[in-house]
Amino acid sequence: MSRSAPYQPLLLKILHGVSGILAIAAIITGFLVYNTFDGRFGKLPIPRIGESIDIHGTFAVFFFFVFPALALYSFHAGNRKLLQQDSLQNLTQFGRPIWWVSLQRIANTLMLIAAVLAVLSGRMMKEEWLPTGELNHAWYYLHLIGWLVIVACLAIHILMSSKVGGVPLLLSIFSWQVRPEDSPTKWSGRLQNWLSNLSANFSDEINNFVQNNFPLRVIEIIVLVGIFAALVLPLFFSGE
Repeated sequence: MSRSAPYQPLLLKILHGVSGILAIAAIITGFLVYNTFDGRFGKLPIPRIGESIDIHGTFAVFFFFVFPALALYSFHAGNRKLLQQDSLQNLTQFGRPIWWVSLQRIANTLMLIAAVLAVLSGRMMKEEWLPTGELNHAWYYLHLIGWLVIVACLAIHILMSSKVGGVPLLLSIFSWQVRPEDSPTKWSGRLQNWLSNLSANFSDEINNFVQNNFPLRVIEIIVLVGIFAALVLPLFFSGE
């Protein structure tokens, strides 16, 4: 399709839309939690919302269910929008199109890392810490850091998307247009083909995984391990 009418795969639009709504809701309610129970680094004069922790936790749990699928899609089908081997080098070309694209890729990658940090730290926090004024726990500080990085990267993601693709790119994610080859009825067949190729050429796939953009592969492992840790660690530890 032309640059004026970019096409986004249906699965990306679903994952992007659902996770985006949940993430923004978690960001907003997370700030309300901070504003209600903390506010040491600045706060807004808005009414105290005592149920903000429960509301924030609900959105965070739903995001946690969707995030693994988004992460896997991003690191594979959407890997061109993440860190590339020359992304840091391209940041020296300030003002050129490749600079904007590279900044967006770096921000997208950092957002995945920050999301893992926010999810893991949030899962390790105790719900009673903030209402009782226990604000100096390491997990809480890590949660705040994750929140800040996500907000910054989300802002860069939106601004760079607007800069690189303009309004058509921003609107394409909301388009209901679906190409025939992108129909959900064909997803199972494509998955089966991928699994068959993986099993038949396992060693080659492993080599390609390691050699193809090694820095991104390391980040993928970190993110997936972080997701697994967020699932398992709370079963054995109840916080500090």
